[in-house]
Amino acid sequence: MAEEELLEDKLEEEEEGEAEMTFLEHLEELRWRLIYAIIGVFVGTIIAWIFIDQLVNIILLKPARDAGAVLQNLKPFGQIFLYIQVAVIVGILLSLPNIFYQLWKFIAPALKKTEKKYVLGVVVFSSLCFLLGIVFAYFVLLPLAMQFVASFGTEAIKNNFAINEYMSIIISIMLGAGLVFEMPMLSFFLTKLGILTPAIMRKYRKYGLVTILIFAAFLTPPDPVSQILLAIPLVLLYEISIFISKISLRKT
Repeated sequence: MAEEELLEDKLEEEEEGEAEMTFLEHLEELRWRLIYAIIGVFVGTIIAWIFIDQLVNIILLKPARDAGAVLQNLKPFGQIFLYIQVAVIVGILLSLPNIFYQLWKFIAPALKKTEKKYVLGVVVFSSLCFLLGIVFAYFVLLPLAMQFVASFGTEAIKNNFAINEYMSIIISIMLGAGLVFEMPMLSFFLTKLGILTPAIMRKYRKYGLVTILIFAAFLTPPDPVSQILLAIPLVLLYEISIFISKISLRKT
């Protein structure tokens, strides 16, 4: 009897040791995935720094020029920090496929064999969704926002904008739009986790649409045209998310 108890204790200790080793291996995998992602961002930042003048002067300052806005640097090292900020953010954008790939490689052990073959497609689709959101913000939202703020107010007050505030606004709008365009991938993840289903999304569609309109009101200038221009793709993304959730549920 005593020997059986000792054997059971030994087996329990071995199982705990295996579980602990598996957990440590999991942490080691996470560490390397983060390192690979950071290396990708570093390489992307270097590439962005090579073209930093074109990125700032031709691309990022274009919405202000088109709106006739006057930009000012009010800090001694303001432009230096601005260039560094732009290089890092563009570096992150350039390395998005690598970041999504490392994320999927990290969660790959928890996926079924039938699901692992979709990793490449998910990485490409996630990157495209984010980039489409940024493109939409740059060509649609930012021109409307800058036209509004540049022309609003009285002629007695001249609208000159601090460059750091301007960059903060356009970067936040573009990154926000990029995240919003990840809605289909979010529905895919939540469906795989069993949290979301197409039936739930259909049931609460009207609440989702109201939330979309509220979000559009916060992200755009306070005029109905801008809000409608943002709300339309968001509604389409919601419907696409329902379709993605339905497909994902079938493959679960």
